[in-house]
Amino acid sequence: MSQVPRTQGPPCLDVSIGLKVFSLRKRMGLSLQQLGERSDVSAAAIHKIEQGGMVPTITTLLKIASALGRPVSYFVEEDIGQDDVAVLTGADETRPVYTSHKGITLNSISGPYGRYLLAGARATVVPGATSGRKPMQHPGEELVHVTGGVLEFTVTGQSYRIEAGNTLHFRGDQPHTWRNPGTVDATAIWMALRPQ
Repeated sequence: MSQVPRTQGPPCLDVSIGLKVFSLRKRMGLSLQQLGERSDVSAAAIHKIEQGGMVPTITTLLKIASALGRPVSYFVEEDIGQDDVAVLTGADETRPVYTSHKGITLNSISGPYGRYLLAGARATVVPGATSGRKPMQHPGEELVHVTGGVLEFTVTGQSYRIEAGNTLHFRGDQPHTWRNPGTVDATAIWMALRPQ
């Protein structure tokens, strides 16, 4: 597995990522080996990341983040604006949310991970894009409000077609997949409740 030497990472980024990985892993009751199996990243590499000995590549971080039920932004966001009582996201503001899925673009509309339980994003899903064959499962809840086009979700084997103006709300621990079966981009406001 490739890694970024400590000297090339932003100051304290390696330590920040490692602490967050360690904290989440412990909170979920996972051993290094268990997280390694879930994420397809070696336990030794995860241990190095947790100890601040290496900064993971984006691919490695995506795998670990997915296994821990968090977006990559959770691990790399700085806790800025701690004194603000609210976070305002402008209509034209773009804060990309990194995802391993192809054909979907996410732009955050919510505050930083450390401070809020609710995550929200403006989503654009190209025709034919899909979450993949393997159903996803993670802690928390999702709520998807389609604003244009159509999305199709399968939740615990049941199919839901969501057209513009319709909303789907489900628990993340139920096996689920999504796809755009249409011929135009689907747009949506995609919300996720982050577990504590």
